[in-house]
Amino acid sequence: MPAVTGSVHSWDLSTGVDGPGTRFVVFTSGCPLRCLYCHNPDTWRMRDGRPTTVDELVARAERYRRFIRIAGGGVTVSGGEPLQQPLFTGELLRRCHDSGLHTALDTSGHLGDRASDAMLADVDLVLLDVKSWNPETYRKVTGNELAPTLRFARRLAELGKPTWIRFVLVPGLTDAEDDVDGLAAFVATLPNVEHVDVLPYHRMAEAKYAGLGLPYPLPGVEPPDAALLERVHAQFRAHGVRSR
Repeated sequence: MPAVTGSVHSWDLSTGVDGPGTRFVVFTSGCPLRCLYCHNPDTWRMRDGRPTTVDELVARAERYRRFIRIAGGGVTVSGGEPLQQPLFTGELLRRCHDSGLHTALDTSGHLGDRASDAMLADVDLVLLDVKSWNPETYRKVTGNELAPTLRFARRLAELGKPTWIRFVLVPGLTDAEDDVDGLAAFVATLPNVEHVDVLPYHRMAEAKYAGLGLPYPLPGVEPPDAALLERVHAQFRAHGVRSR
């Protein structure tokens, strides 16, 4: 049987931000969105990744198995957008899950229809990025439509799939009170969501854009201050949603 090969940007070990514990994180190449605050513009195009087999990645993860297990971690498939390569991503998740490693899928949900029920059965946790509750803001942020992400979120709830919602807070872009309130109200209807990660916007990717010869999309935008972060957390709390 031929090896299943995908386009991979890189892999890394991380703690706390890509799922529980210490994670072996695979960053796939290719993404249909062009988020204004994207911190990985070097993952947008599949052709810029390195052809990598599932066997290679599983072998690498195995090197860290003992450390990962002791640290309560696992394997996370991220990107880019891993569902742009559903066969590759599905096989990687299956192999890791079958070997007893905790698996997480980090996705925008925009291509959620490509995730089969069989694939999701091999996923222990979904990290779902919801860029905005407002369709107009979502389109401004990503260049695409919101509906597929909400459809995927509802499907995950129907399946009872443990999910963390990720929401990037960008002053002047995603921080409108009505939009945050709408997202909080929506998340409150999803019993499978364990919490919302409110991720403060940062400008650490500016050097990447410069290196790629791309204009930085949000010049002059500063990270949210403590007062804005507290207001947003309070909005989630008001709807009975845990945020952190």
